[in-house]
Amino acid sequence: MLDFYSQFNPSPLSIKQFLDFGMNACERKSFVFLRKELPVRLANIMKEIALLPDSLLRTQSVGLVSNWYAKSFEEVLQFERSEPTQSNLEKFCSTLIHIRDRHADVVQTMAHGIIEMKEAQNIEPGMETSIQYFLDRFYMSRISIRMLINQHTILFGELPQQTHQQHVGCIEIDFDPKVVVRDAYENARYLCDQNYLGSPEIEIIEHNEMEKGQPIKIVYVPSHLYHILFELFKNSMRAVMETHQESDSIPPIKVRIVNGKEDVSVKISDCGGGIPRSQVDQLFKYMYSTAPHPSKSDVHTVPLAGYGYGLPISRLYARYFHGDISLLSCEGFGTDAVIYLKRLSDEANELLPIFNKTSSRFYKASVPAGDWSNQSSEMNSTFNQWKFVKKGQ
Repeated sequence: MLDFYSQFNPSPLSIKQFLDFGMNACERKSFVFLRKELPVRLANIMKEIALLPDSLLRTQSVGLVSNWYAKSFEEVLQFERSEPTQSNLEKFCSTLIHIRDRHADVVQTMAHGIIEMKEAQNIEPGMETSIQYFLDRFYMSRISIRMLINQHTILFGELPQQTHQQHVGCIEIDFDPKVVVRDAYENARYLCDQNYLGSPEIEIIEHNEMEKGQPIKIVYVPSHLYHILFELFKNSMRAVMETHQESDSIPPIKVRIVNGKEDVSVKISDCGGGIPRSQVDQLFKYMYSTAPHPSKSDVHTVPLAGYGYGLPISRLYARYFHGDISLLSCEGFGTDAVIYLKRLSDEANELLPIFNKTSSRFYKASVPAGDWSNQSSEMNSTFNQWKFVKKGQ
C-alpha cells in the first residue's frame, strides 16, 4: 500500500480553496478527500525516510518517528473503503486527533536523532547536504498534513466550530497581522525578561499601499505567522540584550508591516550587532546552532535558543503558502528580517514535496562544487530543486 500511494502526487490547495470548502463545510466530502490525500502525503514522505543514511535510520529517535508514521498510515487506511456513515465520520475524526497528538513531538524527536548520529560519527559534507534536503521536505510535509488535519477536526470535531465572519477552521478572514505581532512579541519578551532581566521595547508602523489609511487585513493562518514571528523576536531580543548588556539603554525592535500588490511584508529590524555575512546562510541549516543543544529532559520546554531549528522551520512555514523569509544583516550594527506573505488567497498555494526519481537521486548525489557565479544559499538551491518537481523526472 505504501508503494501504491507513493505513486500519486499530493494535491496542493490554496488558502482560497481551504476557505471556500470551510465556508460550505461538508464532513462527508472532507472525509472522502482526506482518506485518499492523507495516505498520499504520508506515503510520499515515508519513502524518503527509507532513503536516509543507515547511521541515521538506526538511531532510536528516527526509528520512533518512522514507527509513528507507519502507525498513522495504517490507521488512515482503515477508512479506505468505508462508507461515510455518521459512525465512521466520528471514528475518522477521532483517529485524526490521535494522529495529530502522536506526532506532536516529531520535530524534537527527529532533532535528537540527528544529535545521536553526530555523537556517534563524523558527518561528511555530502551526508549533511542530503539530511538538509530531507529535513526541509520532511518538515514541510508535516506542516501540510497538520494543516489538513486541523481544518477537519476544527470544523467537524467534538466541539465543531460555528463558521462565522472571522474564522474558518484555523484560517482567519479579516486577519490583522499587527495583533499577532504584538502577541508574539509579548511572549518572546516574557522569555527574554526571564533570561536577561530585561527586554527591548517594540515600535510598530503600518503602511497600506493598496488601501491608504485603512488597517491592513489579509486572509491567513494566524498560528503560522505567530510561529515565525515568535522565533524571529527571540533571536532579535537575544542579540540586542547580549550586544547592549553594558549599556544604559536598550534600543527598541522596529516592526514595519507593508501591504503591497503582491505581498504583505513584515520587516523586523534590530540593533543586535548583526551577523557576519559568512554565517547568514548557516542560520537556515538544521545542523548549525550558536546555542548549546537542550537536553532530552527539556523536550517540552521552550528555551530561548535550542536546537537551531527555529529559523529553518519558520522559513518553511512562510514558504508553505508561497511566501518567504529573508535576512539582511549589517555586521556591527543589526539585522533586518523580512517575512513575505501572499496578499491574495488564491495565489497562496501549498508548496508540497513530491517523492520521485529526482528526489531519490539527490540522496545519493555527491556535493556539487561551487563556483564564483553561484553563491546562493544551499537551502535556496535545495528549495528550487523541489519547488516544481513532477513525477517521473
